[in-house]
Amino acid sequence: MLSRTADHLYWMARYTERAENTARMLDVTLQTSMLPQSQREAERGWRATLGISELQNAYDEKHARIATHDVLDFMVRDPNNPSSIAACLTGARENARAVRGTLTTEMWEIQNATWLGMQKRLDGQLLDSDPSAFFEWVKYRSHLSRGVTLGTMLKDEAIHFIRLGTFLERADNTARILDVKFHGMRDQPGDLSQRDFYYWAALLRSVSGFEIYRKVYRDVITPARVAELLMLRGDMPRSLLACMDDVVENLRHIRNDVSADTERFAGKLHAQLKFGRIDDIMQAGLHQSLTDFLESIYELGNRVSRDFLVPLAA
Repeated sequence: MLSRTADHLYWMARYTERAENTARMLDVTLQTSMLPQSQREAERGWRATLGISELQNAYDEKHARIATHDVLDFMVRDPNNPSSIAACLTGARENARAVRGTLTTEMWEIQNATWLGMQKRLDGQLLDSDPSAFFEWVKYRSHLSRGVTLGTMLKDEAIHFIRLGTFLERADNTARILDVKFHGMRDQPGDLSQRDFYYWAALLRSVSGFEIYRKVYRDVITPARVAELLMLRGDMPRSLLACMDDVVENLRHIRNDVSADTERFAGKLHAQLKFGRIDDIMQAGLHQSLTDFLESIYELGNRVSRDFLVPLAA
């Protein structure tokens, strides 16, 4: 497969997944901001979201203070923010358009219809009237895209590049969503208050993990168990380990003459999760562990670009 074709497929998938995960992150922050708390605490939550997304400086250049409406507008529809949902869905559609001949008709129609539907919903002020409904729509369209991909695409190199992009992006964003809660907090929090329970329940729901948590642990929600579920449980679809399972598998299908070191790097990161223990991670510091993981995922993405795709600009 031509590297430019692989590049478009890979980034189409990453942008689609990034839009969904941005919606998930914003939804959990919006829900927790509505809990009884001081204005300063609510502002800290939004700052954590911007900080984890590495967008704090870009936001501060445009806005003098933190306000829910301004953060949502910046993270959802600002065309100058390359990580906004609007920019991501536009990027996904443009990459899909560049390789229409490689995609099935159903796949192209999903990408195009999602972009058109986004324009209609943003013009119709759905974000202002019911932001949670807009976030649910973004998640649904991402689910639909993945389902059509699996249901209509030939299982050749194209689908492996799509899946690789999806799971690299998901791993990155799951780590960021989890770190939002710990941002600025101690790594070993004490007993949960009633309000903390709602924070953690909202976080689990943001990654479709609340019912899974109840099924796996059958007990009260604790930060360590949430971290274990989202990091080390291979049977949790959005966990870091589950994502790395798929990254390693898809790399195996597309390996070439220069990708051995990249496979080895991915395998080492995968092994750290597969054989890791949550007690050791909590003792070392969850925030630091997640930071290290995010740095490794960034490096892995660079290696994938170097070995298979159009190299990233220096």
